[in-house]
Amino acid sequence: MLARFCLRTIILLVFAAFSSIGFGRSFSALLWMAIIFNSIIGLVRREPPFDIALNHWDETVAYVALFALVSIFNHSAPV
Repeated sequence: MLARFCLRTIILLVFAAFSSIGFGRSFSALLWMAIIFNSIIGLVRREPPFDIALNHWDETVAYVALFALVSIFNHSAPV
């Protein structure tokens, strides 16, 4: 799960870096898509949310935390 999370985050960062709407806005949108995608995968695979092993739900929580961090910096940065 950790390798998958790191690889997906790097891919999201690369796509956000080359976006025309700005890094912060595009990274936020991509994080939302990752949150929705991982939630759907967790539901489809019927993974328990608080399992001993890391799964898609834990990855979803990590993306939510990263989204919260990015949104704090998006609102505090002057344009």
